[in-house]
Amino acid sequence: MNAQVTLVQLDNYGPWTVTPEPRREADLQTMQSRLFADISQFLGTRDGYAFFTRFDNMIAVTNGIDRAAHRRLQESLRNRYPVTVSLGIGTGANPTDALVDATAHLQAAGSAQDADRREVLGGDTIPEAERTDDDVHIAHFDVNDATGKYTDELDAFSTFVRIEQGYAALMRTLHDEHDGLAFFVGGDNVIALVPDLDRETYVDVIEHVREAADMSLKVGVGAGRTATDAGMAAKHALEVCREEGTTVEGDVAIRN
Repeated sequence: MNAQVTLVQLDNYGPWTVTPEPRREADLQTMQSRLFADISQFLGTRDGYAFFTRFDNMIAVTNGIDRAAHRRLQESLRNRYPVTVSLGIGTGANPTDALVDATAHLQAAGSAQDADRREVLGGDTIPEAERTDDDVHIAHFDVNDATGKYTDELDAFSTFVRIEQGYAALMRTLHDEHDGLAFFVGGDNVIALVPDLDRETYVDVIEHVREAADMSLKVGVGAGRTATDAGMAAKHALEVCREEGTTVEGDVAIRN
């Protein structure tokens, strides 16, 4: 696996939100959502995936997206928003290592609240000659019968809490035990950038979430040259789970 991850960090965002005086929360939320939408669209047209995480920090899977495109993203956002972004590009044998590498490039350039740090572009992309057709592994998790168990039975906020508890359990075990990065993407879906994990590992992860959060999951797994390739393969595998009532489908190995 050749993981390439980009950390998107808003420059000096905290101080900006209260300068010259505190800005309206509705305006900040609107700007954050529009900024994320533009980043997601920009990277998506280049077969990348973006995830909002904390909004002032976003994480993207950027295999196949070069430094020139990263610089164009910075320029595009600068021209349309009152804030700028710094980008750290990281690579590694697994997603966690790649994100640590990406983060280090930005931290070395100064604090996220450093007024003098602007539009840093740190790190290098994976050389084209080293890319392969299974560099990216995506796991798309879905809650079993979320509508019947939660949406149609509980109030909206109680449903939200239950889904978040399941996501938290999944996020922790994938990150802490398997070097994966999991992101809530709405509804009852979680998309994870993962190493090449075998079927039994996914079964164990799903069992852990069931025990920790009383939530039943299924997962479709895909691999590809880019995030879009792997993500679409994962989506199709998840549809197989739904149609056949299985728990794990897709590009996973059975290892002894």
